[in-house]
Amino acid sequence: MKRTGAQILWESLIAEGVEVVFGYPGGSIMPAYDALLDYPNIHHVLVRHEENAAFAAGGYARASGRVGVCMVTSGPGATNTVTGLADAMLDSVPIVAITGQVGSAFVGSDAFQETDVTGVTLPVTKHNYLVKDVRELAQVMKEAFYIARSGRPGPVLVDVCKDVQFASTDFDYDAITVRLPGYQPKLRGTNQLIRQAAAYINDAKRPVILAGHGIILSSAHDELRQLAEQGHIPVSTTLLGIGSIPASHPLNLRMMGMHGEAWANQAIHEADLLIALGMRFDDRVTGNLNTYAKHAHVIHVDIDPAEINKNVLVDVGIAGDVKRVLEQIIPLIEHQARAAWFAQIAEWQQEAQSRDILGQEDDTLHVPFVLSEIQRQTDPDREAVTVVTDVGQHQMWTAQYFRQERKDGLLTSGGLGAMGFGIPTAIGASFARPDEEIWVIVGDGGFQMSIPELATIMQEQRRVKIAVMRNGFLGMVRQWQELIHGHRYSEVNISSPDLLKLAGAYGILAMRAETKEQASEIIAEARSHGGPVLMDFVVEQEVNVYPMVAPGKALNDMLRRPVNERIASGL
Repeated sequence: MKRTGAQILWESLIAEGVEVVFGYPGGSIMPAYDALLDYPNIHHVLVRHEENAAFAAGGYARASGRVGVCMVTSGPGATNTVTGLADAMLDSVPIVAITGQVGSAFVGSDAFQETDVTGVTLPVTKHNYLVKDVRELAQVMKEAFYIARSGRPGPVLVDVCKDVQFASTDFDYDAITVRLPGYQPKLRGTNQLIRQAAAYINDAKRPVILAGHGIILSSAHDELRQLAEQGHIPVSTTLLGIGSIPASHPLNLRMMGMHGEAWANQAIHEADLLIALGMRFDDRVTGNLNTYAKHAHVIHVDIDPAEINKNVLVDVGIAGDVKRVLEQIIPLIEHQARAAWFAQIAEWQQEAQSRDILGQEDDTLHVPFVLSEIQRQTDPDREAVTVVTDVGQHQMWTAQYFRQERKDGLLTSGGLGAMGFGIPTAIGASFARPDEEIWVIVGDGGFQMSIPELATIMQEQRRVKIAVMRNGFLGMVRQWQELIHGHRYSEVNISSPDLLKLAGAYGILAMRAETKEQASEIIAEARSHGGPVLMDFVVEQEVNVYPMVAPGKALNDMLRRPVNERIASGL
């Protein structure tokens, strides 16, 4: 069949099972948008900024497990996607980004809206292509999807010259074979490494499993739980690993790291074995590497061999899919009581929990209370509730106080920590999970970075519940300035428009809460409303997230909540 390059783009997407594309048209991608009119089976979502097209594609991918797709034009359209691509790269999210490019004869001439997009995005994509010949386009598309979803997932960019979109060639997508001899992800560990790992686990007296995003990406939840239960080993998760084991599981120590639980950090510091599964030893997890887990042997399992020995030197490094590797290890694991280890962890837990004075008697509204109330009201439907966060204090409080029982219920920006992430990601997630209740938790700052997407929400009639935690500050920056820079506040006070009037201008139901009672009421009303809702929670201004491992400090050297500081979580 003869097809134009523009037609090949859409027919390749259909062949890959793509149903929704997030994008913004412009001159160099216009032929593709013209052809879109002939492909009604693909739903295009017109975002209000190209960065949000990449975030929304990432949200779709995170929520569905499939490849998310965004499409934008050349020059500023393409460069605006860089933040979303970087977010996907650091968090291992499969995206295919299609960008228009000036005609092939003009590449390198500084033509209008020309940018070296492959050069710009090389550091923030798993791979990228510049297509200057229509005969290469279908092959490139098939490779792009294969690379994005296989091995360690990630973003792939396909930059397509405008004349390629007009040109025609023979097209048979099913006949194309992907041959990438230099790219062969390894899935299983060698027998020798598997036996070594099992021996370390069976000999350990104070082991801790570190569960990362790889558990969720490889659907290794059952295998993680089996390893923990069979070996009687406590589990701590990274931010993106939340949900890999239910919050209520007795072996779950919950989140580690900069704002992780004090007892989890202390356990890691005192462990004699760390079993790192699908995580990359990010600095927010380890604290000062010179003091990190000095008593521990380390087993590291990751699909990406480049991550092994990159930050932390390991005793056993296994490059492979964590689900398949655990299937190999589990039959060799012996059950151990480890009574003294669990008694010590329980002592640390009791000490840390005594610092939180819960059930505060006054009516001061704190973010943890709001989060706990959202959870209380949505708990009966927990398997049909997705929580998306933006970035900042509210993100860390969500990780601490919103207890995830489902394996894929939290979507958040981990490695990049990109403000403005929350709302467009929730839009993408709402297309992946159209029957679910999508809650997006945002702060004043991140919300104002993504206000234009309220128009997208209304145009697409997304049933997204937006909870703005409004404290008048860039909260996490303010916290650092208070604790690290001697309370010297610099450019962190942030004003907001009247959120009720703003939402009303977009036709979105809006409500405000300044007390606990009002918070409970508007959450209930938001749940009963069939469309999008914006909730303005006026919360306490100068409250800090604890614990906190300050930069350069050891993981167990945490700033702790003062025992006389009251914060109502509602738990």
